[in-house]
Amino acid sequence: MPDTYPPSNLAAIDAAHHLHPFADMKKLNAEGARIIQRGEGVYIFDNHGRKYLDGFAGLWCVNIGYGRREIADAATRQMNELPYYNTFFGTTSTPATLLAQKVTSHAGERFNHIFFTGSGSEANDTWFRMARVYWSAVGKPSKKIVISRKNGYHGSTVAGASLGGMKYMHEQGDLPIPGIVHIGQPYWYGEGGDLSPAEFGLKVARELEAKIDELGEENVAAFVAEPVQGAAGVIIPPETCWPEIDRICKARNILLVTDEVICGFGRLGAWFGHQYFGVEPDLAPIAKGLSSGYLPIGGVLVSDRIADVLINEVGDFNHGFTYSGHPVCAAAALENLRIIEEERLVERVRDDIGPYFGRAWAALADHDLVGEAVSIGLMGGLQLAAEKSTRTRYAKPDQVGALVRNHALANGLVLRATDDRMLASPPLVISYAEVDEMARITRLALDLAWKELKS
Repeated sequence: MPDTYPPSNLAAIDAAHHLHPFADMKKLNAEGARIIQRGEGVYIFDNHGRKYLDGFAGLWCVNIGYGRREIADAATRQMNELPYYNTFFGTTSTPATLLAQKVTSHAGERFNHIFFTGSGSEANDTWFRMARVYWSAVGKPSKKIVISRKNGYHGSTVAGASLGGMKYMHEQGDLPIPGIVHIGQPYWYGEGGDLSPAEFGLKVARELEAKIDELGEENVAAFVAEPVQGAAGVIIPPETCWPEIDRICKARNILLVTDEVICGFGRLGAWFGHQYFGVEPDLAPIAKGLSSGYLPIGGVLVSDRIADVLINEVGDFNHGFTYSGHPVCAAAALENLRIIEEERLVERVRDDIGPYFGRAWAALADHDLVGEAVSIGLMGGLQLAAEKSTRTRYAKPDQVGALVRNHALANGLVLRATDDRMLASPPLVISYAEVDEMARITRLALDLAWKELKS
């Protein structure tokens, strides 16, 4: 393929025909898309032969790293046996059935059922509808409103983007749709003021209770949040926040939904984020690490409380997708979970590489450009600051973050920038030496950006 389509030709073809997600296409076409040719371990290579350490695991998802032949072999075997069949009309496939058993075996006693989707966005649309159907079936049809967080992210479908609290997404397409409201996020660095993190965590959690009172408990179906806000900048909630959220939802008879699309399958050093924080959700959308991104698949973990009603009271649940439980995707996901289990990657993040990464990442806090360096498992956030002592941010935060990101990329490291926060989320198989390389290039990028900002 490289001989037939040299790099310049591929970039031109892409510009002529391919509309990218979350992209200014006029600007992208002028610059030319970066074409990634192959991956190996924690590294990716473009079609010019340049090598990058993927400090973001694709999009938070390539947990087992690139180039795992076992996944390709599992998918090939399944394609040769049964490349596709649906899960409508009372049918299923062996991989979908076994995957349902395997995923729920790691999700805790409350979760014994899963509804499969093709992505995390579809998973969020699914539980949103499922929650309303549940409340109607138990005789509380007025419970329709869902409370979410400002700056949260739950996908880019109409319901998913509405559930998310990203203003720039709401500005396109007249979102959010009715029945979704937002409360504050647990972003202590940017919004905590003079409160301690513990005080701020309680304050933000209790905004939920105030909003329930405002709307009327009889009208509120659910509260949804990411265990750790990913796209917002790796916003790790203070330790007081999640226990209070859990208490409020139980006391007020509100369904609790933890969006595990990023945090699931070992990212935090637990199988799921709700387990890390010790809360008991009723529903939990999943995707990404379910297959380590090798094939598209997602789902919703459904607690017994909800599943019992769906099974025994609802009758037909008129919802689903052509690719729900796709047999090849399910086979790939099964092999991915086997690798995570056998290589003890969840435990490795919890006990070994996660703490090592945390120490290396925390050391960046001494840089003049860094206001805070936080991490949890194998997720890290760097807050850039104009003035460290007062937590003062730059007037144009997106430009500062882009500056650091671009210097990192030019030196062989993929990081992500959300305004003035740098995000890291490497594969769970990353080595000590590769963590050191990641930290070294990040510091270099900070140095180069700091030099430009001063001049």
